[in-house]
Amino acid sequence: MTIDDGTSEGIQIIVMGVSGSGKSTIGALIAGALGVPFVDGDSLHPQSNVEKMAGGQPLNDDDRWPWLATVGKTLADAGEQGSGMVIACSALRRTYRDAILRAAPKTRFVHLSGTREVLASRLEGRSDHFMPPALLDSQFATLEPLEDDEPGIVVDIDQRVTQILSETTAKLNKASTV
Repeated sequence: MTIDDGTSEGIQIIVMGVSGSGKSTIGALIAGALGVPFVDGDSLHPQSNVEKMAGGQPLNDDDRWPWLATVGKTLADAGEQGSGMVIACSALRRTYRDAILRAAPKTRFVHLSGTREVLASRLEGRSDHFMPPALLDSQFATLEPLEDDEPGIVVDIDQRVTQILSETTAKLNKASTV
């Protein structure tokens, strides 16, 4: 898969959505298709954030701003080095996405969108993640869906992973030619 000028050099993508939407799975697949590194944004959280979420407490903006700065800088650095990168990052609010765009203005967002029912069923089956299913409601309350004037696409997650990847690829390529 190539985007824009036929290359994936320097591409900067945030795969966003609430917990359980498939950000890590789809992000890794997009990165693999593009031949660029993938980073799970959860790995960029400070330990205090991980402990807070694992304890069932939602993050507040004071918790998120340093993390978002790290996400933006990581993307910007990859873009400047020409390697490109895909990062899975919830990026739930417009102000969070704007903060990432200030650091890495060429970023494109892939919003993995689904109903609360679909996401709750996915979270119920997960045992290897620090984000408990009980925090899903707080994430939906925080979520400001990707808007038409933001650089990105929305993909419905209520389909097989192969279909999600195919739709994402087609929409990213279509968006790069507009």
